[in-house]
Amino acid sequence: MAVGVFDSGLGGLTVLRALERRLPEVPFVYFADSAHAPYGVRTADDIYELTCAAVERLWAEGCDLVILACNTASAAALRRMQESWLPRDKRVLGVFVPLIEALTERRWGDNSPPREVKVKHVALFATPATVSSRAFQRELAFRAIGVDVEAQACGGVVDAIEEGDMILAEALVRSHVDALRRKMPTPEAAILGCTHYPLLEEIFQDALGPQVDVYSQAELVAESLADYLDRHPGMAGHGAARFLTTGDPRRVSGHATQVLRRPISFQQA
Repeated sequence: MAVGVFDSGLGGLTVLRALERRLPEVPFVYFADSAHAPYGVRTADDIYELTCAAVERLWAEGCDLVILACNTASAAALRRMQESWLPRDKRVLGVFVPLIEALTERRWGDNSPPREVKVKHVALFATPATVSSRAFQRELAFRAIGVDVEAQACGGVVDAIEEGDMILAEALVRSHVDALRRKMPTPEAAILGCTHYPLLEEIFQDALGPQVDVYSQAELVAESLADYLDRHPGMAGHGAARFLTTGDPRRVSGHATQVLRRPISFQQA
């Protein structure tokens, strides 16, 4: 058995890199739905159907536990999947939970009433679909009060990264940060609400300024999965690590090699 890692494209490789560092003994199967990327401009129903299909493909690879290393899928599909679709012997986990835990300094299973937290003004940078879902604000409101969240839909950034055009991606990031600052001039914290965005974390930090704490999800997700596997050791085991894509394997492999800075070979899903 291996652990599946799913993203619409290459952004989830930032999470995979952290997972491999934290859990070197666990084999991971990475699935990139590159043929349908980006998800951030699709409808919620579209995202749900594509995410379910991808998760089923990872189950076929022996992955009873799948990480949605995609904020858009986590925001638009995960709750619906868990409530009405997921078999009892399978688990699908999203990337929002560790982030909410870090911001609120409380465990996900803590069902006590919402309380005040240190951070009061939060900037959320995400895809249009994640922003429109309001999933981050909803989950945060269950656990914290008095937090002002200003969301900025970062159109075009994922497309530029997937095409390998980092110059365009940087220009778009700076433009989106400027737009956010017109709505929230002095954020205390910024959430990179897409797993592609850590590839540009230094650009976000530079544009926001050193006084803003930038939260990136990869390390938080890795620690969360390590804790989960400690409590559910049967959900991971032996198996072969693989990279799968619905897109052109050669093209995707080339871009992935640039992202992870090591040779990556994708196979056709």
